[in-house]
Parts: sequence; structure tokens; C-alpha cells
Amino acid sequence: MSNITDTSTTPDTKAHLLATGYQLIAKKGFTAVGLKQILDTAGVPKGSFYHYFASKEAFGEAIINHYFSLYKARLDIIDAQNLSAQQKLYDYFQNWYDTQQNGCDHDKCLVVKLSAEVADISETMRKALDTGYQQTTMWLAEQIKAGWIDGSVPRHDNISAESMAKRWYFAWLGASLMAKISQTNTPLAEIWQMTTTQMGR
Repeated sequence: MSNITDTSTTPDTKAHLLATGYQLIAKKGFTAVGLKQILDTAGVPKGSFYHYFASKEAFGEAIINHYFSLYKARLDIIDAQNLSAQQKLYDYFQNWYDTQQNGCDHDKCLVVKLSAEVADISETMRKALDTGYQQTTMWLAEQIKAGWIDGSVPRHDNISAESMAKRWYFAWLGASLMAKISQTNTPLAEIWQMTTTQMGR
């Protein structure tokens, strides 16, 4: 019996494929990146790819799910800090503002690119994005509610925390897309000013 391990079908190979696909898709978009380019860049044979993913669409769904699992971990780190709820919200949007300026950062570009691209071409990827969006807006709503309790975030009449969280998130997603289209930071600066004012800064 051979002692040689087939490294083309190990968990590290799956992680490598996801990382490679993530970088390529975040830069170029889902439809612009072919499977051959992913495999050539990763240095992985086609058979190994299909060992983990039934199709390119399933691969895209896995990338989105993996992205949001890492994103949730970052939210948990922010949440664990001994800060006011307002400061946690400020730090979250400050990071978004910083990473979207002067070109596209991979931490945000994947969602911005795919939001405008895959909703009409892949139901499974659309659902994965929607689940990730809901996860994030729920976290924002929890911070807003905590801010109301600790007094660090002003409460606006007749607006629920959930509604405020969605308004902020949707506005930032749209501003990020417009920043890419206009090739300026003006959309982000406008939405940053609006958000910080509403959170009482």
C-alpha cells in the first residue's frame, strides 16, 4: 500500500481553490472568470475541482458562504470589544469607508461586484448573498439597539433598529457601487457624513 497522499483532494486544496477563486472573482467578476483560469491560477486539475464542487455556480455559492463566515467572525471581534455601541458602529463603517477608497479592496469588492452581477443569473448565489446581507443587517440592528440602551446612539422616532440597519447597509452598498462607477470617493464621503450624523457623531 502506498504511503503517498493525494494532495489534489485534500481540505487544503479546497481552501486554496476558494482563496484563488475569491481573489479572481473579486477583481474581475464572476462571469468574466472562467473555470480554466481558476484552475490554471490555482495549479489544480479539473478532477480535483469537481471533487469539491458540482459546478462553477456551486463554487461561486461556496465562495460567498465562506466570505460571509469570515465576515461574521470579524463582526464578532468588533462586538467583543469593550466599547460603546456607537463606537462599534463607527469602527465598522470607518473600515468600510477606508477599504473602498482609492480602488477596490478584496474585503468588500466581492459583495459589491456580485450584488450587481449574479442576482439574475444564479438563484443559489442570489440566496447566498441575501443570507449574508441579512446576517450583517441583523448585527447592525443589534448594535443600534445596544446604542439606544447605553445612550450612545440617538433614537429616531418611528424608525425601528432593523429599518435603520437596512437603510445604512443598502446606502453603503449603493455608494460603494457608485464609487466604482464614478472612480471618485465622493459617494462614500457623502454616505459617511450621513451615517455618522445619524449615529450621533
